[in-house]
Amino acid sequence: MIEFHYNTDFSLENEQKFVDWLSTVIDSEGGTLSQIDYVFCSDEEVLEMNKKYLNHDTYTDILTFDYTGGKLIAGDIFISVDRVKDNAHEFNISFEEEILRVMAHGVLHLFGFKDKSEDEVALMRSKENEKIKLFHVEQ
Repeated sequence: MIEFHYNTDFSLENEQKFVDWLSTVIDSEGGTLSQIDYVFCSDEEVLEMNKKYLNHDTYTDILTFDYTGGKLIAGDIFISVDRVKDNAHEFNISFEEEILRVMAHGVLHLFGFKDKSEDEVALMRSKENEKIKLFHVEQ
């Protein structure tokens, strides 16, 4: 099950379209969906969690809490809508594309993909782009 929670004035239009896409993303990586909760919130909320749980005093666009066991995919994914808006502007892309990228990024973390080294970041970006294309197929 995939659920969306909103702690900000942002909300997804046509949630089922996103559920279908994310299910396709999970299938494409050979996983089985258990439970993923997306929480869309503010910079401040994500910053506080980053400090509390990771001891990082920095803003970030996403925090992923991984409860995956084997191929059974589960987690809580917190997304800063403020950061996504800023990043979209900075990278000169649409907010919609950036929100897809971040949503895919969280699922990829649940599959064990990392983004600390240059090689990991390159693989993560490639996978994000691959998964974004799946959304457009679903339309």
